[in-house]
Formats: sequence, structure tokens, C-alpha cells
Amino acid sequence: MYFLISKLFVILIYPFTWVLALLLYAVFCKNARRKQKLLITGVALLYIFGNSLLIKLFARMWDADTYPPTTKTYSSIIVLGGFVSEGEDGKGIFNQSADRFIQATKLLTNHNASHLLFTGGNADIKPGKFREGYFVRAELKKMHFADSTILIESQARNTIENALFSKKLLDQANLKPPYILVTSAFHMRRSLLIFKKAGVDVVPYPCDYIIKGKLAFSDLLPNADAFGLWSRYIKEIVGYIAAYFKRI
Repeated sequence: MYFLISKLFVILIYPFTWVLALLLYAVFCKNARRKQKLLITGVALLYIFGNSLLIKLFARMWDADTYPPTTKTYSSIIVLGGFVSEGEDGKGIFNQSADRFIQATKLLTNHNASHLLFTGGNADIKPGKFREGYFVRAELKKMHFADSTILIESQARNTIENALFSKKLLDQANLKPPYILVTSAFHMRRSLLIFKKAGVDVVPYPCDYIIKGKLAFSDLLPNADAFGLWSRYIKEIVGYIAAYFKRI
């Protein structure tokens, strides 16, 4: 039930949903003064959430810092799913978050850990047969990683299940903490909270920094991409607050 509610609720927290609701209300509103206020508010939100400067400044505060190099060898890397999408043919394809996979395999290749645990299934409300874990297993096999070094969890639908299912698998394999946790920088803050509440001792290894580059004057101009970025970060903020109060 929690999974279903979270999927439906996320639509309501997107800034574009707010703007669209305000503008539609303004269209059908008969009160001229209220209509004017609604239109002004809608246009203001369009500029605020279409402003690249604001989302860049927020990302700098929210994103986890780059993990410093270390010579320590951990028992396992935990890499969270979300970097594989289901193609039209029903097969997996790497998406824009593929840096999670790249950095995790680099860590394993460089012997920063003896094992790699991937966790991720299918987060669709009505999932079909496709599972991220199956795709990742096949890709790791193509890269000639030994089966004995790979753990695959292919049922998790969200970060809470990532943590709970990973803990069970790591305990079964008798791999001792702490572990290296690999996920996108914008997602790391929430992931650390959830893994801590689930009793999984991890050190963060953020990657996939989706907002890069220096601040520029052009950032003050409206940018459609900023809307998508704000939607992603607002989802993380709401998810963090929900995880903070939720018993895991």
C-alpha cells in the first residue's frame, strides 16, 4: 500500500502540476480579481521553477560531496538500481543514471571491495516480467566478473526495499559491514537515512552529478530542463521527510 500511495502521490508534488492546476483554475474562475491573482501566481511559479540558477544553488547544498579516495578494502559494494529502463522490446537499456553502474564496476575492478551487490527490480505500479537485476547480471557476466563476487537482488521496488533486501542478502553471504553505497548524488542523502534506519552500515560513494558546471548569467533565463530537475529534487525532499518518520 505504501508503494502504491507513494507512486500516486508523486504526481501531485511536481511543480508543473501546481502550475497547471493554477492556470486551469484561473481559466474557469469567474471572479476577475481572483483570476488575476491565480494567473500571476502561475506565471511566477513558471519562472521560479524554470530558473536554472535556483536549482543549481539548491543542488550544491543537497547533493552529497564526492567520496575521497581510500586504500581500504570493503567486503561489498551496494549499488542501487534506477539506471536501467525497459525498452520497447521488453529488454533493458542503460538510462541517464548509468554512472551508478560505471562507478560501481570501477570500484570492483580496482579491488576497493571483494563483492558487488546490485539491488533493483521493477518499480512500475503494474510490473511485467522485466527486472533490472536480470539485465545487470547479464551485463556483469559480459564483463567477465566472477559469479562468486556478484550478488543480485531483483525484487526491490524502492529504496526502503533496497535496504531491507540488501541486508538479508549480505547477512546470508556473511559479508561484514561497513559497505560502500553507490547511488546518484541527489539520491544519496535519502539513501543514507534509509540504510541507517534499516541497520545497514554504509559509507557513501555518490556519483551521477546531474547538475554540473559554473553559475552563469544565462541561468537566470527560463529553462524547461529546470522543471524536470526541480521535480526530481522535490521528490527526494518529500521522500526524505517520509523516510524520517516511517518505521523501517
